[in-house]
Amino acid sequence: MMKQGERSRKKRRGTGMKELKIYAFADEASPEIDGQIRAMERNGLSGLEIRGVDGVNIADISDAKAEEVRKKLDDAGLSVWSIGSPIGKIDVKTGDFRTHLEKFRRTMETAHILGAANIRMFSFYYPEGDDPEIYRNEILERLGLMSEMAKAEEITLCHENEKAIYGDNAERCLDILTHVPGIRGVFDPANFVQVGQDTLSAYKLLAPYIFYMHIKDALPDGRVVPAGKGAGHVKEILSSFREQGGTHVTVEPHLHVFSGLGNLEKEGARSAVGEPAADHAEGWPDSDSAFDAAVAALREMIV
Repeated sequence: MMKQGERSRKKRRGTGMKELKIYAFADEASPEIDGQIRAMERNGLSGLEIRGVDGVNIADISDAKAEEVRKKLDDAGLSVWSIGSPIGKIDVKTGDFRTHLEKFRRTMETAHILGAANIRMFSFYYPEGDDPEIYRNEILERLGLMSEMAKAEEITLCHENEKAIYGDNAERCLDILTHVPGIRGVFDPANFVQVGQDTLSAYKLLAPYIFYMHIKDALPDGRVVPAGKGAGHVKEILSSFREQGGTHVTVEPHLHVFSGLGNLEKEGARSAVGEPAADHAEGWPDSDSAFDAAVAALREMIV
């Protein structure tokens, strides 16, 4: 008798869908690389979109630390799909771009050590209340420079739609992806929900440019919930992504407060992580259980 999983795989082959490669921000399970490896192994994941290592942001680790992490991952049969960097998360008007560019160069060196071909990045904060159009040319020029640098290093830059940056809505993401050669798109449904962007229309607009997805969902009030439980239309978008040949996703749980969370958002922002709505979500007692729940929610969509 054919088992359910075998039937599902047969069905996917029949529709032309390729097997999905699932990665994760495993620093949400543990700040320590050993704990991250255990979380990936027990959930059967392919590897990491690496963001934090032993309590240090990936853009700030040493070569020696990167080599240590690479060996541990190799020994576990795991890979680094993308560097979950903070590149592009400075204010376009007041931030020190020259110093930030040096951080970017350093991050590319780390990517090489870890065997990562991709770097996740952003399109700069701008002063609150200002029209983002004021900064468009400057932002596109900076992104173009970084894209040229990445091309020389045979690294792909992947722009994520994030709250409060230039590319926080679909139209400005499209502006970036059509005007900056070499940059590809990361589609995060929860982030679009949190800025009031309809995710279905956003995906329809951006689909030709999306390289991979972040699996994260949110309620209309911004609180993050397991994928499929919010307003992000994650299941429908994931299905379309796969039908169009998409093969890589990263689980980004954000269901429990974790080490380093405060450094991921613009200064003064208040994260919705760890604040579940009683009628929509449960609380999780620790980071490991929240991480496992996020992965399980994704697997329910692809069975």
